[in-house]
Amino acid sequence: MGYIPIFLDVTERQCVVVGGGEVAARKVETLLEAGAQVTVVSPQLSPPLEAFVARGLVTHIARDYERGDIFGCVLVYAATDDPKLHRELAAEARALGIPVNVVDVPGLCTFISPAVVNRGDLQIAISTGGASPAFAARLRRALENQFGTEYALTLEVLRAARRRLHAEEIDPANRTRRLKELADSALPDAIAVGDVAAIERILANYLGDGVGLAALGLALTKDFH
Repeated sequence: MGYIPIFLDVTERQCVVVGGGEVAARKVETLLEAGAQVTVVSPQLSPPLEAFVARGLVTHIARDYERGDIFGCVLVYAATDDPKLHRELAAEARALGIPVNVVDVPGLCTFISPAVVNRGDLQIAISTGGASPAFAARLRRALENQFGTEYALTLEVLRAARRRLHAEEIDPANRTRRLKELADSALPDAIAVGDVAAIERILANYLGDGVGLAALGLALTKDFH
């Protein structure tokens, strides 16, 4: 099997999780964080899933899966202890052209879930092609130590800088050069230690005199250093 890395936009789109246990709960949490509309199909739910349903965050179909339950959705996770159901569900999803992930059964999956490091809009996905999820988790822990919360604010700054330079309608080549140099600067390091003066100097150097965090509509908070 061969895989290509793709980030799928599920914002306000219908996704289905078949299963009611702890693994299913983790899949639901990931989908909710991405802004998806989630339906869970399972006779029973684990406490975390019950909490999601009680808060109105998840639609619950309180029975075993039936053919047709995934019709119209854009993504399916299967996380039950029923191999026969998994095979049938995977076949149905493939026939409908819906990406499906059967937990711990790569042969039935049309996509696999990577280990992910999240820092705001920064997402670093790690995959071993299904060979060793445990090793992917090990690499994720290493990257979590390497990339701190400062990278979340760094991306906010870079997005705001890009927006500002586009609004100024400067020469496209000049804009591209300035944004690249800002991205290659010591901005993350300055944010990591909370050095506001250094941050302001870096921004002024690439965006123009007087352009700092405030001009970009941002602020350095204690959460970022």
